[in-house]
Amino acid sequence: MGDRPVVVTSREAPLARAYDRVAARPAWAACIAVVAASAASALAGVSPSPAVRYAPLAVSVVLLGLPHGAVDHLVPARAGATTRRRSVLAVGLVYLFLGGAYAALWLVAPVPAALSFVALTWLHWGQGDVHALTAFVGAPHLRDRWRRVVTLLVRGGPPMVVPLLAFPDRYRAVVAAWVGLFGRSLEVAWLFAPTTRAALGVGLAAATLATLAAGYRVAGPTRGWRVDAGETALLWLLFLTVPPLVAVGTYFCVWHSLRHVLRVAAVDRPASAAGALRGFARDAAPLTALALVLLGGFGLLVPAEPSTLSELGALYLVFVAVVTLPHVAVVTWLDDREGVWA
Repeated sequence: MGDRPVVVTSREAPLARAYDRVAARPAWAACIAVVAASAASALAGVSPSPAVRYAPLAVSVVLLGLPHGAVDHLVPARAGATTRRRSVLAVGLVYLFLGGAYAALWLVAPVPAALSFVALTWLHWGQGDVHALTAFVGAPHLRDRWRRVVTLLVRGGPPMVVPLLAFPDRYRAVVAAWVGLFGRSLEVAWLFAPTTRAALGVGLAAATLATLAAGYRVAGPTRGWRVDAGETALLWLLFLTVPPLVAVGTYFCVWHSLRHVLRVAAVDRPASAAGALRGFARDAAPLTALALVLLGGFGLLVPAEPSTLSELGALYLVFVAVVTLPHVAVVTWLDDREGVWA
């Protein structure tokens, strides 16, 4: 089972044939533009203002970022697993119990919750890239299950690990702001110690090079391998050179979220990519609005009273953490349904 190429039904949809034009190339262009702008600012000795740093995250509230999981309740029905009513009920219960439990963990133990959010995001963002490579790009070098597992770790690593290497103080400030909402301090000095950062950096770099080399030996310089290698290099460059909030916000919107939107839209086999995106925006609007209401309610639960840009950004990211756990459960179910890890 683990030594054959992944074949996913969404690859046959018109949306998948438009993947390069609609998702991949725009994401590459956006990331390269952000890298170039950051380099120009550094050469000019100009540091981006807080408003600029938080701008990508602010955009993600209503564009692609937060909304990308707002049709999860329809996914089982669209995948043909159940009726629409049962789909909404089942996913609603998943969100209620997993999201509720994770919200409770933040309230009573914010430091473990914060660290688990970093780990969960690492796995989930790698999960999304593995699906895109196997379903939309075609990746014969990932035909073995173990290569797909290691690629998940390699592709999810840059957003979560590389900023810790290049911007440890800013990384720590962001995570400390999450924990600070609950009246706690971030007492994990070991995570930011030079030895820990060096071990993580060397480990991720070694895994990256070994995985790409192994894929090359198996399949040669196929298009799928070239895309994988090029995207991996671009992600390392983005997160090594661009301040973390800007890099993560950009990636969240134009890389991870857009790919997921196209994946979910592909389940319906739409007539065109444009039609799929319009349909997704229509279907996601009600739950996005509800999420914004819940975000406001969640803000009333935290002990702090967020008012600064940093605190408001922290509140948003913690809320994203709460909804990420049930979202990952839905995506993992869809992975299994489509045979991504078969």
